[in-house]
Amino acid sequence: MLMKTQCTTNEGMLGDFLLAANSGRHLMMRMPDRDAETDEFAESVAAGLAARPRRLDCRFLYDSEGGRLFESICRQPEYYLTRTESAIMAARAEEICRYTGPVTILELGSGSSGKTGQLLAAHAELHGPTHYVPVDVCENSLRQACRAIPARCSEVRVTGLHGTYEDAFALFGMTSPALTLFLGSTIGNLDEDQADSFWRSVAGGMATGDFFLLGVDLVKDEQILNAAYNDAAGVTAAFTRNLFARMNRELDAGLELDKIEHVARYNPRRERIETWGRFTAPQSLKVGPLGQSFSIARNEEILVEISRKFRLPPLLEHLRDHGLIARKTFTDQQQWFGLLLLERI
Repeated sequence: MLMKTQCTTNEGMLGDFLLAANSGRHLMMRMPDRDAETDEFAESVAAGLAARPRRLDCRFLYDSEGGRLFESICRQPEYYLTRTESAIMAARAEEICRYTGPVTILELGSGSSGKTGQLLAAHAELHGPTHYVPVDVCENSLRQACRAIPARCSEVRVTGLHGTYEDAFALFGMTSPALTLFLGSTIGNLDEDQADSFWRSVAGGMATGDFFLLGVDLVKDEQILNAAYNDAAGVTAAFTRNLFARMNRELDAGLELDKIEHVARYNPRRERIETWGRFTAPQSLKVGPLGQSFSIARNEEILVEISRKFRLPPLLEHLRDHGLIARKTFTDQQQWFGLLLLERI
């Protein structure tokens, strides 16, 4: 049975988490500020449009429709990331779980938790009853995971948190010994400054001896990268346009969506994919809740998302600077993707 609770404070969230941890029930928790998400969305959009170059916060891509579209992206033939990471996980899940021993498994940006099932099954097989804590901003995906995982593996108890990474940091001290997952190369959606802040928070919350499993997409041929973010079926394009459609739904933006194009291209100097919304005609973008309006010129591009690609030696050195040591490094035969088992020292 899946219980739901609305947390009114961080203390309330921690209390609900303890209740779930000490019971045999599955629980999904919602943070209080999720109800204020429209105001947060409006403020984020206005701040991003006032910046130069103009940009949007990629986490707002993941409303209900965005979550559904992203799951479809992961099934596209050009999008190698999910297949490659899943294959590494399937081959190495038992080895990872033997190394970590029995732990609480917490996942940041869990989505539908598809890849995680292999790890959860291996942990339950080796160590018995397993507590899994998925965290995601997409409530529909989280709800589906909270129901599907216990149905597939009765040894796994699920406590889902509908919230952001920052919401989850408060749980680090309560889950130790723990293995935190951050898969899908989601770390690549953070720029260098954001990533530094993220790793400081992660390292500051982890106890010595806790583990972190990181999935990273590696630098490779530009044609492969560009194809992955420009699938022939147009699913990624729909995913990008959905962010502007969400503005219409929630902010009364008044945009003509057929005059906004998806543009994704590799920036070799910065070793990242940059995804933009290009306006093919002048438009006025309104942020209704704030009473603000922004003029967008013809052919102007607004940055929607970045996806940084990594080289393992400098990445491992950077993580070491944050007190995270790679105990095991797994890649596929083509060296396209890496799965790093890190330990807090």
